Amino acid sequence: MERSADPISGVPARWWHKLDDGRIQCDLCPRDCKLHEGQRAACFVRAMQGGEMLLTTYGRSSGFCIDPIEKKPLNNFFPGSSVLSFGTAGCNLACKFCQNWDISKSRDMDRLMDDATPQAIARAAQRYGAQSVAFTYNDPVIFAEYAMDTADACHALGIKTVAVTAGYMHHEPAREFYSKMNAANVDLKAFTDDFYVKLCGAKLQPVLDILAMIHHETDCWLEITTLLIPGKNDGDEELKALAAWVAKELGPDVPIHFSAFHPDWKMGDIPPTPPATLARARRIAMDAGLHYVYTGNVHDKAGDETLCPGCGKAVIRRDWYSILGYDLDDTGHCRHCGTAIAGRYGKFGKPFGPQRIPVRLHAGA
Repeated sequence: MERSADPISGVPARWWHKLDDGRIQCDLCPRDCKLHEGQRAACFVRAMQGGEMLLTTYGRSSGFCIDPIEKKPLNNFFPGSSVLSFGTAGCNLACKFCQNWDISKSRDMDRLMDDATPQAIARAAQRYGAQSVAFTYNDPVIFAEYAMDTADACHALGIKTVAVTAGYMHHEPAREFYSKMNAANVDLKAFTDDFYVKLCGAKLQPVLDILAMIHHETDCWLEITTLLIPGKNDGDEELKALAAWVAKELGPDVPIHFSAFHPDWKMGDIPPTPPATLARARRIAMDAGLHYVYTGNVHDKAGDETLCPGCGKAVIRRDWYSILGYDLDDTGHCRHCGTAIAGRYGKFGKPFGPQRIPVRLHAGA
């Protein structure tokens, strides 16, 4: 936590309370940061100024792009659709392997673009034909008020919302937050507390609790991603325990993506994840009874496929972010055997494809 020599500007934040010693405590995430006047929380974007908590990144973004929804990654949520992606700066975790560290670890607020009001973002998504807006690049937990207001603006225009997050959040704000999200991909970093403590500066159990809450207590569609780091979280026993927990606590229909690590941030000495590791993890999860198991960050057509749990046929065939074949009806049922495929679906037209389109929000957009 840092003190600022200059006055801190921002909008009033939610989920905090005053302490008897004059400090305030942030109640948004399990870090429970306790702040003095002029001090910023561990996420850097929530701060105490004038005796209250401010969110300093409201209405400011690190950039916008139109992406395929599969890039979030979400494979069972309106496949082939496009999503307007954006983030801000900062993060409430301290992952040593962060692959968006230039954004999540940024302390340069002047890099953030202005004129990113919730209404402007929603209108930009509508203008570009995006079916949804994703809060991503850095964790939307720390800019929850901004994300929730943007979600309201999107829903008013019939646009869906997606959270890409590590899920490190207290229950009360999480219930409000996920009630406004149509889908979420939650990073389950590993399945040991040792990994979370040493490599993320966090704890495992709060993430497991939020995963269960999202799936059982909200209408938000949930998918999970685990980045497999050689020698850190890719052992057979840990993967078996992770898959067994998902199958028991969430059920077999929650998709999980095993993604390949590449050296980055403070773990440049670790080699990239071999494709064979991802294939092994996928097999372990499928053997545990999970129906939708994917691989990511590698070229693996088999790991990109959505398989029907009824007949075993590939109902969605992919090559990276391109959809090569689609055998679902408009309600998400297998055209071969009629089995319902878990997820959210609609009329399937021309898929967006693998392109990535940078977007600028113009004044008055």
